[in-house]
Amino acid sequence: MKDIKIIGEKLNNVPWQDKMNNCNSPVWRYSNNPIINRNPVKNISRIFNSAVMPYNDKFVGVFRAETINGCPHLHLGWSIDGLNWDIDENRINFIDEDRNAYQPQYAYDPRLVKIDNVYYIIWCTDFCGPTLGIAKTEDFKTFIRMENPFLPFNRNGVLFPKKINNRFILLSRPSDSGHTPFGDIFLSESPDLKFWGQHRHVMSKGGKGWWQSMKIGGGAVPIETTEGWLLFYHGVVNTCNGYVYSMGATLLDKEEPSRVKYRSENYILTPEEWYEERGFVDNVIFPCATLHDAETGRIAIYYGAADTYVGVAFTTVTDIINYIIDNNEVIDGDTDIGKI
Repeated sequence: MKDIKIIGEKLNNVPWQDKMNNCNSPVWRYSNNPIINRNPVKNISRIFNSAVMPYNDKFVGVFRAETINGCPHLHLGWSIDGLNWDIDENRINFIDEDRNAYQPQYAYDPRLVKIDNVYYIIWCTDFCGPTLGIAKTEDFKTFIRMENPFLPFNRNGVLFPKKINNRFILLSRPSDSGHTPFGDIFLSESPDLKFWGQHRHVMSKGGKGWWQSMKIGGGAVPIETTEGWLLFYHGVVNTCNGYVYSMGATLLDKEEPSRVKYRSENYILTPEEWYEERGFVDNVIFPCATLHDAETGRIAIYYGAADTYVGVAFTTVTDIINYIIDNNEVIDGDTDIGKI
């Protein structure tokens, strides 16, 4: 077993619960899931598929909140322990770079990342069809929304937490106006978060198993490790009873992140608990964020459950990456740099 380290900062108060003795998986659920239930805040029916990260001596979250008219918006939340959250009743107010109001018509599935002391939010927004929105803040008080990076149709935007070769790196999943038959993860580069190019194919759907046969999508912000970039993602299978979303894990090359080093053949978490199997959309596990401690290697994974709840699961960087390596299955040119 390789001794693997997270490259990053200590996070002494990372949420944590030891693995149960009867658990054979490299990832295990928090016993008090879900950490956010239905109707958590006035006029909000459901919160799920949301992003969290450390901020000063506490935690900040950007939450996908379904309002009681059914439209999703982004709401801010705060927590001392990463498990119990106070969520704002009012949605985040975005302004453009000229300080004019610039509110999205809808916003869902946010990711949150810090790069060079600036915090960026990436989400799915409306631009004559679903595509990616992006905003920045330095204090979680003023949120400056930037121009949408891509044309429709696109989802699952995930920024890397550092520049590579002085470029911002963004994962996404191009799609069409339906339920995403293209289904693969791609990578794009930008010098300034305005102009994007050098697009690369990263990962294909499929494989010997069926759990990611329909489509895949980037999940949490990649974690830099001594073995490469650790990415938790979702995979989808279309069953006779509808879609099932599970969580997978892969390891990308540190300098060429469009190249997959290892990829787990198996899912690492699939809907099994009541809050994952039953909700507004049944059978969904959708990872969007992690908290992790470089000193201990502990990782807390935040995921949306059944488009209704927020759950947390745990692993260590050594456990999960060794599991990926031991169960490796790369697919359709994953190991290439993606310049097809």
